Amino acid sequence: MNDNKTILKVENLKKYFPQKSGFFKQKIEYLKAVDDISFELKENETLGLVGESGCGKSTTGRTILRVHEPTDGKVFFRGENIADIEESELQKIRKDMQMIFQDPFASLNPRMTVKNIISEGMRIHGVGNKKSRMERVEELMSIVGLRPEYMFRYPHEFSGGQRQRIGVARALALDPKLIICDEPVSALDVSIQAQVLNLLMDLQDEFDLTFIFIAHDLSVVEHISDRVAVMYLGKIVELTTSDKLYSKPLHPYTKGLLHSVPEPNPKVPMGEVSLKGDIPSPVNPPSGCSFRTRCPKAHERCKKEEPEFREYEDNHYAACHLLD
Repeated sequence: MNDNKTILKVENLKKYFPQKSGFFKQKIEYLKAVDDISFELKENETLGLVGESGCGKSTTGRTILRVHEPTDGKVFFRGENIADIEESELQKIRKDMQMIFQDPFASLNPRMTVKNIISEGMRIHGVGNKKSRMERVEELMSIVGLRPEYMFRYPHEFSGGQRQRIGVARALALDPKLIICDEPVSALDVSIQAQVLNLLMDLQDEFDLTFIFIAHDLSVVEHISDRVAVMYLGKIVELTTSDKLYSKPLHPYTKGLLHSVPEPNPKVPMGEVSLKGDIPSPVNPPSGCSFRTRCPKAHERCKKEEPEFREYEDNHYAACHLLD
């Protein structure tokens, strides 16, 4: 873990979406997509955010950037609580916080050339003139491994991996300090995934970037992350360094995720913890421990009492009654 100063601090962040139900759609319930999570991120660090689909990972990233307005909680970016500031003030900070999206085709405007896609943020924030923006686009395309002369082409003329490189170039255009990578390789072939991951790690070293790397596959975040936070039903259930998480996971859910990763040797046993059943509805989560309905070792206390998220070992946090 880095000794650098904290760039992002999330305190008790919540994002609830209202849902109407009942015969006349009069009853309002709340989908608890992000339910009271806290963590810190150091400069030049990569925090992996992992969990199954629907656990709240992407909503966490979007709420930090205020694409979704937080229901409650604080988000400190470089010491300033950006969860409460006005939109005009937020606009000034936004260029320091960028996002790379999951689907490299859906996130690129098919009617815009690559030059206009990459330079759009610079134009919106009034960075440079037309000539300097053109030069910056050429530079960025070279940095991400694309030929600058391709800047006049449209997204459909590129492969999936090339489109994601365009998305990376767009995110870099404003010299951000924090980039939230929302499953940036899950839509790509396995052979291309490694290329994009290596590119991101090289860019982090070159430009002193800080990443939140969102993924549903633990094997993807293993080598790129300094620390990993495991999410389940809107909550962080385990948080520690990458080395500790993969060598000595504490939470049964983390163990289940790790054992669900295919082994290269089919003779190696999958392990004693496996994930069964579906994730409960975030509108009506289980009482007590949210994971208890799928945990093979759940007991009576797990039904009645929500486990406290606390430090069990040095820099190793978890929320599980079985560890007490």
